[in-house]
Amino acid sequence: MKKTAGIHHISAIVGHPQENVDFYASVLGLRLIKKTINFDDPETYHLYFGDDMGNPGTIITFFPWAGGQKGRIGDGQVGVTSYAVPKGSLGFWENRLKKYEIVYTKESRFGETYLQFDDAHGLHLELVEREEGKQNPWTFSDITPELAIKGFAGAVLYSSKPEETTQLLEEKMGLEKVATEGDFTRFRSYGEIGNIIDVKITPGIRGLMGVGTVHHIAWRAKDDADQLEWQSYLRENNYGVTPVKDRNYFNAIYFREHGEILFEIATDPPGFSIDEPYEKLGQELKLPKQYEKFRTYLENSLFPIEIKPNV
Repeated sequence: MKKTAGIHHISAIVGHPQENVDFYASVLGLRLIKKTINFDDPETYHLYFGDDMGNPGTIITFFPWAGGQKGRIGDGQVGVTSYAVPKGSLGFWENRLKKYEIVYTKESRFGETYLQFDDAHGLHLELVEREEGKQNPWTFSDITPELAIKGFAGAVLYSSKPEETTQLLEEKMGLEKVATEGDFTRFRSYGEIGNIIDVKITPGIRGLMGVGTVHHIAWRAKDDADQLEWQSYLRENNYGVTPVKDRNYFNAIYFREHGEILFEIATDPPGFSIDEPYEKLGQELKLPKQYEKFRTYLENSLFPIEIKPNV
């Protein structure tokens, strides 16, 4: 059996890019670590947010489609994206959500308290206190490292075939089954961040891809060699896996698991500092080589975005 350390990144489809930046940078205090384009749809941004360096396990990425068709969260998708905050900080975050008039609920799952709310475009999010995971040194407004989001606590998966999804996680990807409570079964990977996966064990309505839905969840591979092992291993276990795709900041392979969720396996290296220094991460539009000749056109066609200290 191979084992993954946990989540590398989660990618979602959202609406207007400025609204996306306002929510994740200005409200949640994440760092915009890369401003690039969707390599398969170059007239669309691909925006990356994470901790101060965009470490694996902290990265949420977005394809913003201003005016795009609304999706529906359901089976075959990540239903909820979970973020870890430091112990003792949940009260701060509750007050911050109130400040920005974001409707939230408090729920309990597996003995933990979650603040649950939606982003500006309908993605389901939640915050939970965790000891695990290093402090995020990024400071934004009054969000200091003692309060800042560390990265992913994990995710809640909505599967059309929960038994097959849980079997894949436990028997093929090396996650440990922790417990079942109510409508959820919990799994844990060996990593310290992005390591808790809850699978909803009762199928529901089928999800529809569009604004406000997660496109895929990516799992961590240590390096290119480890990723190629995953590729062979998954093919041997009858999963249709893509060839390796170069995403500049990591290499990626994709497959749709039997519960219809799109999985990716992404390499930890090379990371986001290969084309920008730490101090300037996310400040300039970065293009892959094949699109550099279209820079002027793309810069003029993409919506201008800015990070605001207050929204």
